Parts: sequence; structure tokens; C-alpha cells
Amino acid sequence: MKKLLILVILLLDTVLLQAQDSEISLKFKETIPVLNIGTFHMGYSPDANTTDFDEHDSENVRQVHQIAKAIAEFKPTVILVESSPAENEALQDSYSAYLKNPKMKFPNPSEIELLAFEVGRLANSSRIFGIDFQQGYNYSLAYQLENSLDGETYFNYMKLLQGLEKEYNPQNMSVRDHLLMTNDPRYLDMLININADLLTHISSPGKSEGADEAAKFYHRNLVMYSNLNQIPLEKDDRVFILMGGTHTAFFNMWLKRSPKFELMEVKNYLRANPEVED
Repeated sequence: MKKLLILVILLLDTVLLQAQDSEISLKFKETIPVLNIGTFHMGYSPDANTTDFDEHDSENVRQVHQIAKAIAEFKPTVILVESSPAENEALQDSYSAYLKNPKMKFPNPSEIELLAFEVGRLANSSRIFGIDFQQGYNYSLAYQLENSLDGETYFNYMKLLQGLEKEYNPQNMSVRDHLLMTNDPRYLDMLININADLLTHISSPGKSEGADEAAKFYHRNLVMYSNLNQIPLEKDDRVFILMGGTHTAFFNMWLKRSPKFELMEVKNYLRANPEVED
């Protein structure tokens, strides 16, 4: 394996030197398009980060369905959401019921019922799967570990974000603007920072407590990505993924490097569009 890797590196170096003006692709000739959209949680979530959002408010539902109409232009054949694969049968049953009666009411709808279901209905997609994986880790380690060696970096970054939050308050945004912000690459990088990478600055001498916790969060997302790769897909499939923004951020890294998938530009599907018809 080591010899193979060395050979690949040498080959790439040679090709790049000989054709610096040519585009080099490490993708398969036929890739599967993926639209990976991060969302705030529109209903109850066990995640630490939540947003005040009345999922029963008619104006909120109208805005979400307006966005669904634009996303449906991607024409996904498969929809993936942030629920456990163990619940796939119940998820499929609920989705099938919605396809038969899109005016049905859910007691506690989330982004899955409000947005993913509607995108699937408009795109005539019959397949929906959950890819979530739950794994506990200590969000508050930085505040619990005394005298960490580089805690200043962590806390200074949090102060920086607090200042920005006053200027960009999601509670004052439309649903579309909130989703545009969530999918901004800078925002996605911030989510990885506060959930994982910055914890590497939290440690006591000779130990790596923060990195150990960050590794758990990386592992959770890697298992979710593994769940994606266990779903049978054909070359003509088009995949729409809807998850919390942090998971989206991790998936973007892996989807960009994947030889199998082609990551689509999210902002092309979050543009303003005509009103949704009843």
C-alpha cells in the first residue's frame, strides 16, 4: 500500500508539471450529484444548538415550502435526513402518508417533515433514508477543565463570535436568509471550529482532553458519512441531504474529495422563487 501511494504521488507530480494549465480530476468519469444543505433545526432536537422557530406558524411554513420548491429543481431521486437508520421504516411510512396527503398535520414537525418531505413530493422522489448517528461528547469541556494550556485561544474565539452574533441575529432573518447564512462556507468553518477543532487548544500538560472530545465528534460524523455510503445508489441517482449545519460542514469536506460524488452549489438552489401554489 505504501509503495502504491508513493507511485500515485510521483505520477501526479509528473502530470502536474507537464500539464499545469490542464484540469486534473481525481473523480470517476460518472459521479453522483449531491446537494448537501445545512439547516437550523425547525423543531425539537437533542443537539446543543437550537433556534427559536415556530414550526406551526403558517408564515414560517409558507417560507419553508417556497424554499422547497426551489430545491426541488435539483430533482433529487434520494433524500437523506438527520434521523437514525433504525427508524427508516417509520420514516418511509410517514413520508408515504405525506405524499398521499400533503395537507396532513404533524404533531411536532421538524425540518424533515416541513422541508425534506415537501422537496421530495415536488421532485417525485420515492426514497428517503436517515443517516444520523448519536454519540455523546462533552460540549462544555473548555469551561470545566481548569488551567488548560491554550484556553485563551478558545475563549477569545467565543468572544469574537458573541460580537458577531449581535450584528447577525438569526431571529430577525427570513427562513431563506437564515439558510443562506448557515450554508456560507465561513459559517460552516465556524461550526467545525466551535464543535471540534478549537477543543484541541484545551488540554492539561502531557494530555489531550480536548482532542479526545473533538475526535468523538469527528467519529460521529464519519459514521454518518459511512451510513450515506451504505445506501445503494445508481449512476442516475441525485442525492439531496438535509442535516444540521455542523454535519453539513463535515460532509462538504468529504464529498469534495470523494471520487464518487459531485458536490452541487447550494446557493443556486436557495434563490428567491415564485410563490408556492396550494
